[in-house]
Amino acid sequence: SLLIISSWYTITMTRKATLVSAAAAALAATNFNVALGFSPVPTIKPLNQHSASSFSARTSAFMSASTDSNTPAPTDLAALSKIKLTPEGFGFSRPIGQILKNRGGAGYYKASTADSVIEVMNGISAAETTFVALVFDAEDVLQGIFTDADYIRLATLRSAKVDSEEESATFMATAPITDFMTPRDKLKCVSESNTASQAVAIMSENTFRHTILVDQCGSDFSYLDNSVVKGVISMQDVLRVIQVDERLSFDALTQKFPGLADKPMEQMREEIKSQANALASNDETAKRDIIRAVTTVLSVGSVLLFATQSEWLSAHAELTMIGIFVLGYIGIIFEEVFEFNKAAVALLMSTGLWVTYADFYGGSSGLASNAVLGQLGEQLAEVSDICFFLLAASAIVEVVDAHQGFKVVTNLITTKSKKGLFWVIGFLTFFLSAILNNLTVTIVMVSLLRKLIPNDDDRRLFGAMVVVAANAGGVWTPIGDVTTTMLWINNQLSTIPTVTELFLPSIVCLVASLAFLVNQVEEDTSLSESTLPPPSPLATRGVVVFWAGIACLLSVPIFSELTGLPPYLAMLTGLGAMWTLTDIIHMGEENEEQKVPAALSKLDTSGILFFLGILMSIGVLDKSGLLKDLAIFLNDNLPSQDIIATVIGIASALIDNVPLVAATMGMYDLAEYGTDDKLWQLIALCAGTGGSILVIGSASGVALMGLEKVDFLWYAKKVSLGAAVGYFAGIATYLAQNAILTGALLGGTATP
Repeated sequence: SLLIISSWYTITMTRKATLVSAAAAALAATNFNVALGFSPVPTIKPLNQHSASSFSARTSAFMSASTDSNTPAPTDLAALSKIKLTPEGFGFSRPIGQILKNRGGAGYYKASTADSVIEVMNGISAAETTFVALVFDAEDVLQGIFTDADYIRLATLRSAKVDSEEESATFMATAPITDFMTPRDKLKCVSESNTASQAVAIMSENTFRHTILVDQCGSDFSYLDNSVVKGVISMQDVLRVIQVDERLSFDALTQKFPGLADKPMEQMREEIKSQANALASNDETAKRDIIRAVTTVLSVGSVLLFATQSEWLSAHAELTMIGIFVLGYIGIIFEEVFEFNKAAVALLMSTGLWVTYADFYGGSSGLASNAVLGQLGEQLAEVSDICFFLLAASAIVEVVDAHQGFKVVTNLITTKSKKGLFWVIGFLTFFLSAILNNLTVTIVMVSLLRKLIPNDDDRRLFGAMVVVAANAGGVWTPIGDVTTTMLWINNQLSTIPTVTELFLPSIVCLVASLAFLVNQVEEDTSLSESTLPPPSPLATRGVVVFWAGIACLLSVPIFSELTGLPPYLAMLTGLGAMWTLTDIIHMGEENEEQKVPAALSKLDTSGILFFLGILMSIGVLDKSGLLKDLAIFLNDNLPSQDIIATVIGIASALIDNVPLVAATMGMYDLAEYGTDDKLWQLIALCAGTGGSILVIGSASGVALMGLEKVDFLWYAKKVSLGAAVGYFAGIATYLAQNAILTGALLGGTATP
């Protein structure tokens, strides 16, 4: 294949090649720079003079050709005839008549001068094996050829003359084929005795893909009045035969001369090595090589350490777990640098932590005990709740989107100001997350942003704002955020005081963050370029699916409250209801794109696995007591409950707030700090909003990483400061409000 491609490239691009020289000498008397109307050969930039001459020299030894008896052969071609890759009559020297015979069929549709363009096109389509038509008159004399190049010329003229589909159809039905075919006096042909090399040269010289095969043609390869048409040959027909002949011949030669195939391959391998070495000679590649080498050493060392059941692991299990967690988070944070998928890093981190905890922690015998297996099952059950919740919620949102259900919302958004839209989306997210959980709202709003915001960078910033708004909005209702829900279920919080006393700090947190982040939004005309269509009525089935989806999402807390069952089961129930509804709506239809299976196929599986790995890692730190040790350390070394809650919120930016809040709940007795105590409310506020400071600090942020491919460093650079401003503004507002309501001074003394 390489030989035939290089030979054809030399023929087409460098007329110094010997084969083209032969054809050019035979055709020198004729001017071929005329518009033949044939299909053009793709134009490739010619080689420079040095490359062309050296390339021709390397490939000419592999070329063979013969000339027609009526065409004088140049001296150089005669000399080259002694150096053949294929025997005489094969490859480039194969007669065109044999190629036509081997291919079968004439290769053209026979049309009449009385036919219209549409009749000829229908005939070509019906033939199925050809793409050209030869046009004959009533006496069966060839008058011209109609190819795809002629059709393009026709289409161009038609577009300039007609203004409607009806006029276009009339034009096609009435236009005679004789007005658009390439006439006979411009045709070039080959005879049955001409060789493949001559056919390739003629088609290359005249930049067309087809030539007519006749019993005899003129000395300048023109069509004669007494020529009899035998068929039409394409460049593809010729090259296919040449390629097969030369490949078979080369295989035979390599068996006769074994070193023939090895030497070019050895040279090519050396060239590849040289190129690879040149590419590696830069700072970026060197840095990556160092990173990969260090990663490999750490991986191999870790495997050997675990495989040998080292006593050092048993003696330093806590330090090992902390090291694995830190290294894992570094891998996630610098995902773009290491080029490791964060889901893979999270899964490996969770496995390493659980193996260390089960086999080496607390004097373990080297095998997981029943107690550890029970803890693993409990943690997996808790994490699976969230993963199934995420899976079902994402699928419901995807189904609603497939039915354009979000037009109910987008039809109401008419602003073309990006900053105005920033505030609208922020407040919409804030209030939605108060009645839905913030994870669901993030999924819904990011799906909406994909339709509203066409620019990727803008959409990432808007998505980060959604995370901040969703986390702030989830704080002030018992069903909005998982940490608030935990405190509510365990009677640390009650409904009315939570809503009335946490609403103002939450909205101050939102406004302060948005006021800081909106400065990064640059006004332009990109909103007018969004994929969002102009406001239009939504089809009835779209309205039904939208409100059914919203009902499924809103019913989750109600279902959990009435049945006492976990929220993921309510979400899966909603998915089942949506599945049944869409199956009924689309019953008997072949389109599967709007059904649930299609929605499930579009979900980000790697994002869900990343979520699984992160939560399983945090869970084992909680089971081992390391997080509780951290909470006790904070309690012993920080002077007040306000500072402890603030630090817990900051810690929740790095570590999931669920185990942190769970550890805090175990540290303080409900009898001493009763329901709706300032400590519990402040913990709910800080743990909920503190997770916005880093993208990995909340379920919403992790979901955004999967949905919009937001990386840790981008979020830290663009969003973290704004989220921190809102975080501290919310805390200050709560402390001031509490001091006013209670008449007490700010702060208090933390009791162990």
